[in-house]
Amino acid sequence: MAAELLSPAEAQGAADVASRLKAGLNQVMLDQETVVEQVVTAVLARGHVLLEGLPGLGKTELCKALARLLSLPFRRIQFTPDLLPGDITGTYVLEGEARRDFVFREGPLFASLVLADEINRSSPKTQSALLEAMQERSVTVLGQTRPLPDPFFVLATQNPIELEGTYPLPEAQLDRFLFRILVPPVGSKTLRTLLTTRVRGAPPALEPVLDAQGLARLFSAVDRVHLPGPVADFIGRLVEASDPRQASAPEPVRRFVRFGASPRAALALAAAGRARALLDGRPNVGFDDVVAAAPAALNHRLVLAYEASLEKVSAPDVVRELLKATPEVPRG
Repeated sequence: MAAELLSPAEAQGAADVASRLKAGLNQVMLDQETVVEQVVTAVLARGHVLLEGLPGLGKTELCKALARLLSLPFRRIQFTPDLLPGDITGTYVLEGEARRDFVFREGPLFASLVLADEINRSSPKTQSALLEAMQERSVTVLGQTRPLPDPFFVLATQNPIELEGTYPLPEAQLDRFLFRILVPPVGSKTLRTLLTTRVRGAPPALEPVLDAQGLARLFSAVDRVHLPGPVADFIGRLVEASDPRQASAPEPVRRFVRFGASPRAALALAAAGRARALLDGRPNVGFDDVVAAAPAALNHRLVLAYEASLEKVSAPDVVRELLKATPEVPRG
């Protein structure tokens, strides 16, 4: 039986709660309102987030502040070239005196919010240890599967691949992230505020705005936001047109994309659309919600062709052209 749809009053009440979460994060990430809104959207959609930007832009502090505001158990993993899969998932250790047995010791993945800091500084073997956790919300070690806490989020930070000592994330890993959010540098006005209001750069102390029950109510509200048929059709056509083999693919996609977005991208757009509608206090998803979520939901799911690097065309450039070429309502 389908859940009862959200009423306008319930949608506005949930939006008021979410706005307090955004306000708290905006105290930590100065003048980064777009980044904060995307992170909150991803959290309400119960998706993982990949934050990409140069070191020192506050990505780690944002993740720590989110855990504090949501009252969630938090663990931080610093990814380095010598990090092993067992360092993340946990492993068996030999314990006991008279009778020695192998006992499983949980790794840092066993927390509700896990910060994978500088994820692309570790080897692909270690990165792959996150795949099951991010998709199935479980960890399997030596044939035994253990569930992870509920809720479970991975917020990963990534340095630009042009920097030394980085490994590109494989496509299967990228596809597990709901959003890839590009964190831009800040300007001189923001730096002046930072220097004059924060001693040694320490962020302000934050009080929790939600507990586990409140967060569960927000998740329930997101699930009850209505996705109209025409909007769902738009999402399907948008994802289909990202595949260069499809007749609906626009010229920039056929020219610069090798592989388009997967069905997981369509699910991500629907979830993000519901979350964005709720943040705006609306019980229905609109076309604008999908258009606003599409860049962060698609830019890491397009595998570009060699021609794109030759002509300095990026994935966000292709997504912009894709949105221009895909009408909200089918023509003819």
